[in-house]
Parts: sequence; structure tokens; C-alpha cells
Amino acid sequence: MQRLVSLPLFALIAAIVPTLHAQQYPNKPIRIIIPFPPGDSLDTMSRLIAPKLLERLGQGIVVDNRVGAAGQLGLELGARAAPDGYTLVGGQGGNLVVQPHTYKKLPYRPLSDFAPVANSTRNFLALVASPSAPFKSVKELVAYGKANPAKLTFASNGEGGFPHMSLEMMRTMAGFEYLHVPYKGSGQIMTELMSGRVDATILGIGSLTPFIKSGKIRLIAVTSPTRQEQYPDTPAIAEVLPGYDSRGWFGYLAPARTPKPIVDLLNREINRAMTSPDVKEKLEAIGLTVISESPEQFAQTLKSDYEKYGKLIKAINFQPQ
Repeated sequence: MQRLVSLPLFALIAAIVPTLHAQQYPNKPIRIIIPFPPGDSLDTMSRLIAPKLLERLGQGIVVDNRVGAAGQLGLELGARAAPDGYTLVGGQGGNLVVQPHTYKKLPYRPLSDFAPVANSTRNFLALVASPSAPFKSVKELVAYGKANPAKLTFASNGEGGFPHMSLEMMRTMAGFEYLHVPYKGSGQIMTELMSGRVDATILGIGSLTPFIKSGKIRLIAVTSPTRQEQYPDTPAIAEVLPGYDSRGWFGYLAPARTPKPIVDLLNREINRAMTSPDVKEKLEAIGLTVISESPEQFAQTLKSDYEKYGKLIKAINFQPQ
């Protein structure tokens, strides 16, 4: 008889404990692990919302930059943290939906090791060219690549990275060829692009904006499905290649098994902080579009992009590194 009573009692306790825990939360500082160096978009975003979260939650927000292995170190720390709501990790498409398919082994599983909390911003990438490149539009680039497959050179910030896959998506849809020239970072790419040693690149708009405005590089198109407010006269690649869409996103995740009430609370407060006028204005100035999604919507974005880029990477026969 005692055994029969203990099972429902255990189930009742299991259901009540997360709720009680959430009611007491938070009672100590919350750490946000950023897998990239200070000044990165995720870092900037997190430091802007930290004071807003402190004001609402009553606890300090510690932004902890853990750089290494192309963002994998920080995400591994986030995945292994206690699922109590006191550790979040910043994530983006490259680490969570591309790298799982381009690396033989990752120290985390993006779809099962994390509880998506808030997908806070989207960014678009831009197709830009050297001022000396022999094309000024997507159509001209495609024609040049088809006619000169050994001459068209594209730079990227790494083999198998998100910008590289954005380029591969365009190549497979349009049917042209190019020579891929990977670099370690966007600074090197800009130097090579401005000098004319490479023809073009696709990168996040934030790192390109100063060079575009100064006229040192040529803006050809954006990777979002429609034109962007910041550059209304610049076409989307999708205007030439219908269905093309390769946007990035930045968001926050908690370790898997973090109690749902805590995830929902953090989602509400992060969304509230992100949409405050001063934060939104500063983020838009660096090319980020603030969005407010539920944890469930973020989970769906993560899953659908994971499948989308997985299918692309398999189709181009990319060999995991």
C-alpha cells in the first residue's frame, strides 16, 4: 500500500518543485556566457540589456566572454551548466545550425542540449564586391561566374562557416562557379577586397557598413528575402534567385531541463529589454533587427534552420572537418 501511494506523491513533488523554484527565482546573479570577444554583436547586445534585466529582476547580470574554438567553447560551457536559470549562453546560426553539419564532432548537441529562451535579433548579410570587380549586380556576377569559373574569387571568414554557406546557397541556386578564398577574419577580407585581390564576399552587414558608406567596397545585394530599410535601393538576392533567404540571428539559450516557468520569465524580460527604445535604436544602428519571439518560436527557428542548412551541406557534398 505504501508503494502505491509513493508513486503519485513522487509525481506530485516533481511537478511542484520547478514551480516553487521559479517563484524564488532569481536570488543570485545571472551569468550570460558570450562565446565571442568583447565588441561582438552578441556581446554588445548583452551589455545593453544587462541594466534593464537588473532593474526588473533585482539581480546582477554578469556578461562572461569565453572565446575559443569558433564559439564552441562558450556553448559547451553553457550546455554543461546547471539547469537552474542562472546560466544563459548567447547563440547564433553559425554555431547552432551550420557547424553541426560542417564539423565531425561538436562538444554540444544544438537541438537537445539547450532550452531556447529568446531569439532576440535578426541580421542580414550583404553581397559586396571590390570596386574593381567586373560586375555590379547579381545577374552580372552570375554571368561572369559562368563564363569565368576559374577567375571569380570569393572570400569568406572560414571554410564551412555561415557566410560560406550563404555563398554556397547562391551558387547552387544560380549555377555558377568560383574560387573560394577563406580568411581568419573580416579585417583581412576587407583589406583584400579593397585592394582587388579578391572579387567579392558575403558577410554580416554590421562589419561591412563603414566600408560601404565610405565607398571603399561596392554593395550589390542583401541576403534577406526582401530589401532592407537601411538600404532601400539595394536589391535582395531573392529578386534574381526567388526563394533565396540566408539571414542570421542572435539569441539566448539555457541548459536543457531548465524549468519552463524560469524560461518563460527570462523570455519575457529579455524581450522587454530588447524592445526598449534606447536599446532598439542602438542595435538597429549596427544592423540588427529586434524581434520578440516565444521560446517555442525560437525552438522552431532553430530546428528549421538546422534542417535547411543540413540539407544544403549534404547537397554540396561538403566534407566535415
